[in-house]
Amino acid sequence: MKKAIETIGILTSGGDAPGMNAAIRAVTRAGIINGFKIKGIYRGYDGLINDEIEEFTTENVSGIIMQGGTVLKSARSSEFMTQEGRDKAYATLQKEGIDALVVIGGNGSLTGAMEFGRDYDVCCIGLPGTIDNDLYGTDSTIGYDTTLNTIVECVDRIRDTAQSHERIFFVEVMGRDAGFLAQNSAIASGAEAAIIPEDSTDVDQLTQFMERGIRKSKRSCIVIVSESPKCGALYYADRVHKEFPEYDVRVSILGHLQRGGRPSAHDRILASRTGVGAVEAIIQGQRNIMVGVRNNDIVYVPLSEAIRSDKPLDRQLIKVLDELSI
Repeated sequence: MKKAIETIGILTSGGDAPGMNAAIRAVTRAGIINGFKIKGIYRGYDGLINDEIEEFTTENVSGIIMQGGTVLKSARSSEFMTQEGRDKAYATLQKEGIDALVVIGGNGSLTGAMEFGRDYDVCCIGLPGTIDNDLYGTDSTIGYDTTLNTIVECVDRIRDTAQSHERIFFVEVMGRDAGFLAQNSAIASGAEAAIIPEDSTDVDQLTQFMERGIRKSKRSCIVIVSESPKCGALYYADRVHKEFPEYDVRVSILGHLQRGGRPSAHDRILASRTGVGAVEAIIQGQRNIMVGVRNNDIVYVPLSEAIRSDKPLDRQLIKVLDELSI
């Protein structure tokens, strides 16, 4: 018979996402009101390895719901990927009396939680904290909505210059393996095209766009490009310079600008609901699951399914953008 859970540890891992603080707040307060002791783990899995842990009260999370970033700090831990590192992390859990671990992060972070929970028989609960919106089993991830709105605001400003100087702007956004940010920000900002991983076929996306998306009377336009080490915005801009020299081309790489800022109301609510859902999952005896929201209902998704299943992009969105960009 398993020991009853008394203490919940919380950590944030990987890239920060707006709304993580709202999730920390929700887990802390929902945990306390349900009789659990809460411990905040600083700097992700590195903090778990190095015992950077503090007991949290409601005061620790007062006034943080509107803040971007994460008060627990974050890190990408190479040591946790080793057996020795995970052994140290487990020893810290035992020393601190932590019975359950809530991990707020993306694919890599939840992969670590899944493996840790499996190897050491620890109750691990994941919250989908990533701006990429690429975790399967939840309609949206914490931080995605805020980032999408940030991108749209930036593109609106870039368009002023594009129109004034009759330029083509390639705007690079995050989402190396998932085009949710690029596709939806393109629709919301009225961009002429989006170049995304999900639309990679034998057809050259740039050639296709230049043939149908640029008319003689339309010399300014915006193309949103998902980041890629090989085929990012700079790659496509260079090709236009060489293949279509009659056009004036510029590149804007939004980079880490996308991660910051106050979380939107949507992300605060999503983080709050999934944070409370994490505590409810622990009370119910759930283990090694991610808490998501699907069709406005809280759902529990096995971590293995959340990280290993490809989250499909609605192909209809590609058709919507194509038809509206003429």
